[in-house]
Amino acid sequence: MEDSPGLVQWDEGGGAGVKMFDQDDHARALEKGEDIPKSLPDFPLEIQQVGIGEKTFWLLLPHGRIPFKGSVTVDLPGRLRGIHMSRIEEEVSRLYDTPFGDPRSYAVALAGAVVERQAGATARVELTGAVPMPRQTPVSGRCSVDSAEARATATVLKGGGIKDSTIGLGVYHITACPCTQAYAKAMRPGAGGDLPMPTHSQRSFTRLEVEVRGEGPGLEDLYQCLDLSLHLTQGLLKRPDEAEVVMKAHAAPQFAEDAVRAVAARLPGLLGSLTGPETRVVVESESFESIHTHNVKCRLESTMGAIEEELALNSQGGA
Repeated sequence: MEDSPGLVQWDEGGGAGVKMFDQDDHARALEKGEDIPKSLPDFPLEIQQVGIGEKTFWLLLPHGRIPFKGSVTVDLPGRLRGIHMSRIEEEVSRLYDTPFGDPRSYAVALAGAVVERQAGATARVELTGAVPMPRQTPVSGRCSVDSAEARATATVLKGGGIKDSTIGLGVYHITACPCTQAYAKAMRPGAGGDLPMPTHSQRSFTRLEVEVRGEGPGLEDLYQCLDLSLHLTQGLLKRPDEAEVVMKAHAAPQFAEDAVRAVAARLPGLLGSLTGPETRVVVESESFESIHTHNVKCRLESTMGAIEEELALNSQGGA
C-alpha cells in the first residue's frame, strides 16, 4: 500500500483502521479545547428534559439479563448550552453487571448516578421490557413459558432524594362480552342448561402500575393481582386447558370496565401492607375487539386509600 495517502493504516494481520491521533494530541485537546456543553446558549432558557431515548438497557434481574427499551433525561439550566451525553452512557455501562431485584430499582440507581454527573437538579429514567413468567397450565399441568410487560419509572433529585417512582406489569387475557350473552339468553330462555350462553370474546391487555415509596410491591405482587382478577391467557394450552380457559371466561364475562375495576378491587387486600393510602395506582385495559372494527380502551386512576374507602362503602350497601 505504498500509494496510500496515509488516511488508512494496515496492521500486520491485514486489517485496516482509521489512523489515530497520539495520546499527546488528545491530552492537549482535552486541556485546551472548549467544553461546548458548558458554553452559553444563544437563548438562556431552562429545558425540563433532555437526554437519550430509544435506548436498549440490559438489566441483570433475577430472571436473567433482560433487554429493556427506554430513556434517560435530565433538566438543563438556562446558563448551559447542553448536557454531557457520554456521561449518561458511562453510567449505563457501569451498571451492566450489577444485579437488581426489579426494573424500578435499576431505574432509581441509574437516575441517581446520572443526576450527580450533570448540572441539573433531576434525572428521570423510563423503562419497558418483557420478563419471563413461566406458569403451569390449568388442566394438563404443562409449563407454559409466557411473558409479561414490565415497566418502571424513577425521578431522582440531586443529593439522592427520590421524587417519584413506579413499577408496572401488563398481561394478556381473554374477555367475553356479557351484553351479547344476556341478549342470547333472552332470545332462548332456559337454553344451555348449566353452560354459559354464546357471546363474542377477544384478547385483551391490562396493565397495573403502582407508585412506590420505599420498598413497595414487586413484579410477582402485581402479577398476583392481575392473575386473580382476569382470565389470563397462555402460549401453551392443550385442548383441556383451552376448554377450561374459555369456559371460565364465558362463565364470568367482563367488559374492559369490569377488568380494570376487578384489578383495582384486589389492590387493598393484596398490596395494602406494601403501600400507603396516598399511593397512586393506574389500571389500563385495551380490548382487541373480535366483531367490531374498533378497540375498547379503559383507564382507571386513583389512590389506594380512595379504592379502600369505596370498597368499604360498597360492602355496607352505601355505594
